[in-house]
Amino acid sequence: MTIDEAPDGFLARWARRKEQVRSGVVIAPEPVALAVDVPAAQLPELAPVEQVPVAEPPPTLADVALLTRESDYSRFVASGVDEGVKHAAMKKLFTDPHFNVMDGLDTYIDDYGKPDPIPLAMLRQMNQSKMLRLFDDEDDDEKKQIASTPAHIAPEATTGPLTAPDDHADLRLQQDDAAGQPGPDQGAGA
Repeated sequence: MTIDEAPDGFLARWARRKEQVRSGVVIAPEPVALAVDVPAAQLPELAPVEQVPVAEPPPTLADVALLTRESDYSRFVASGVDEGVKHAAMKKLFTDPHFNVMDGLDTYIDDYGKPDPIPLAMLRQMNQSKMLRLFDDEDDDEKKQIASTPAHIAPEATTGPLTAPDDHADLRLQQDDAAGQPGPDQGAGA
């Protein structure tokens, strides 16, 4: 059985068309058969095809300059529009104060150049401020004030109770920690 004698299946048509292309024969397109044969009288009538209007040219930067808040921006973001024109149109849209409102959810909108809200009392106690001598000039002023106080006023009354820097109640682990410690001459059995 040759290709011409084969039943008219897909592979037979494909092989025949391939053979015709090799031999140089011009192939006419085959009519498309409907899956269901319906008489023409039963087919619904189709509405006449309206002519599609000629598409207007893509917008330019001159068109962007004429945009207002009420303008239709959809033609500026359509496919086929130059990227520069798209960006210019969006920039024009978002410069309008109506659309240019911060929601406060942006990550880096704060001014990080302003100083931290650390209280001065806490800042004075930090070791870094002592090492950097941030408050030395104020400490000198306090010492001068103490030195200029009259002799009949006790210095304890002006400066408060004198305590050692390591003698803070919250920092002590045990009340009499050093009292029970064995000295270098005392051993475990002494």
